[in-house]
Amino acid sequence: MSIAGRKALVTGGAAGIGAAVAHGLADKGAHVVVADLDGDAADKLAADIGGTAWAVDLLDTAALEDLTLDCDILVNNAGIQKVAPIHEYDPEAFRRIQRLMVEAPFLLIRAALPHMYERGWGRVINLSSVHGIRASAFKSAYVTAKHALEGLSKVTALEGAEHGVTSNCVNPGYVRTALVEKQIKDQAATHGIPESEVLEKVMLTEMAIKRLVEPAEVASLVAWLASDDAGMVTGASYTMDGGWSAR
Repeated sequence: MSIAGRKALVTGGAAGIGAAVAHGLADKGAHVVVADLDGDAADKLAADIGGTAWAVDLLDTAALEDLTLDCDILVNNAGIQKVAPIHEYDPEAFRRIQRLMVEAPFLLIRAALPHMYERGWGRVINLSSVHGIRASAFKSAYVTAKHALEGLSKVTALEGAEHGVTSNCVNPGYVRTALVEKQIKDQAATHGIPESEVLEKVMLTEMAIKRLVEPAEVASLVAWLASDDAGMVTGASYTMDGGWSAR
């Protein structure tokens, strides 16, 4: 599964799933560009793994329109969450999530494909979610964005196939990250229950395996999808949801 000599770009790479993926790809021999809004955190992680930092605000999608990327592996991971009923959902918050989690990945893929096509090899790996194939109440923007990302990934797979480029989604359930920890407070308020009951009564109810996914588990799957061993895997969505989508 060595990807030595490959250049990888991981968005939202300075923390959580992104940091685990950056470490995992670096361990397999890739030079990793850690792209994150938090430039200091990106610098620190990049130094730890022998990579490069890119401080970038992916919400500034206009700045990405003329971008050119020379990466061989693109991991679209950056994401945010807001939990609220549709009739109370702030329209700008909805648009913000679409910009970051749909428009920005589109623009990054668009910027990376010419280099991948020229080399005849490339990997686009999109961190989707079980919410890319299942819905949950109070997450209209997030579920919409992840479903859109699934479609974008499949179109990329079809267009990239003849050029040696694969495109796939990774679909975890709830992962042990700061984003999920923040949701605990929001979910408690939305459902009117104590924070201590959110995992049991909200987050893990649909999962047959009653625990959070670990970031390193997600990173392991991403590393495999980035390897030559996964050369015939494209247009797929790999669930890592403890059985949630089996229901």
